[in-house]
Amino acid sequence: MRLLSEFKEFALKGNVVDMAVGVIIGTAFGKIVSSLVADVIMPPIGVLLGGVDFSNLAITIKGTVGDPQAVVIRYGKFIQTVVDFIIIAFTIFAAIKALNTLKKKQPPAADVPPPPSTQEVLLTEIRDLLKESRYPKG
Repeated sequence: MRLLSEFKEFALKGNVVDMAVGVIIGTAFGKIVSSLVADVIMPPIGVLLGGVDFSNLAITIKGTVGDPQAVVIRYGKFIQTVVDFIIIAFTIFAAIKALNTLKKKQPPAADVPPPPSTQEVLLTEIRDLLKESRYPKG
């Protein structure tokens, strides 16, 4: 019973739930960016490069003979994944930069000097007492 209650306490902490939500949203965002790259960005780039479809670019190492599948290096998918990563990284950078600028900036400090430290106050009092003892009033 104690193990179950400890697990419940751990699972319901805000940080764990926030992290789970972040992972779910991140996964969905990754799918959106992958679709953006594969379906919107790469086709025009392929047309500009002479009708190349990056997702189909591959090098066949061993052809098919009988039942076994061909051994293929799909570098086109790798190029597409790299472009996905660059777009995701730039988007996250831009979002964090925007959030940082939206944070409330602290107003600049006025030109008022900070109050003197306790040591400075005591030294000032000592100085004033010494002046009074040298030059008594009256």
